[in-house]
Amino acid sequence: MSSNRSASPGRGWRIDGWVILTLVLLLLVLSPVVWLLMMSLKTEIDALAMPPKLVFVPTLENYIGLLEARFLRPLINSVVVAVTTTLLSLGLGVPAAYVLSRARTWAVGGIAFWILTTRMAPPIAFGIPFFLAYRDLGWLDTLGGLILIYLTFNLSLVVWMMRTFFDAIPLSLEEAAYMDGASTWQAFRAVVLPLVGPGTAATAILCFLLAWNDFFYALVLTRSNAMTAPVAIVNFMNYAGWDWGRITAGSIIVALPVVAFSVPVRRYLISGLTAGAVKG
Repeated sequence: MSSNRSASPGRGWRIDGWVILTLVLLLLVLSPVVWLLMMSLKTEIDALAMPPKLVFVPTLENYIGLLEARFLRPLINSVVVAVTTTLLSLGLGVPAAYVLSRARTWAVGGIAFWILTTRMAPPIAFGIPFFLAYRDLGWLDTLGGLILIYLTFNLSLVVWMMRTFFDAIPLSLEEAAYMDGASTWQAFRAVVLPLVGPGTAATAILCFLLAWNDFFYALVLTRSNAMTAPVAIVNFMNYAGWDWGRITAGSIIVALPVVAFSVPVRRYLISGLTAGAVKG
């Protein structure tokens, strides 16, 4: 009994140490977000005050200023582009990944590698060719053109991620469905798709984030009509000075849809990203 009592304080100290370390790391990770939120609620005088003010009277004038600066339209453009790209990428990429997973031909490896090559080069390598092609086709500053660009890059991501999840599904489940009279489409829709739900959710989140956070193509291929939120935020940086209040308020608004989209499916995201890590 005495040995257990003497050991418990040390064990409790170790647990408290890990808790403190976790809280410190969490504070470091969240400190930029807290700083952005505080800056977005400060007046221009408080935002530029030195030393920085930790206690201040919050104001919503920066968020109201975004509406006056017509920030709502670029935000809606980002939502339309990101959601449409995600749906199209999943609608085209998931069946393609299933076919590559189940096909037993010599060409599967070559096709899969060819799809992967679309992600190997940096985006800037395709910037000028895409700009010239879009200029000739009249697709500059259009939401459809931006969606097509994001679709070409997200498709390869969907195919490669979902193929891994399909490979983990035993063929015996589909064979049992075939024995019951199900067609290939019915077996895919009713048997396989529900089993890869976590992987589909994780892939959808990544596709959404890649389209939502893109800055390079949105800057090169849009002007005003199809401008997205990340590009609109940069417009608050000009030679006259940087409007830190609107910049930080816009950053907070851009981050909110990502959080709103990720939190409800976080369980599927974690299980999807860790699927296949442990066998047996």
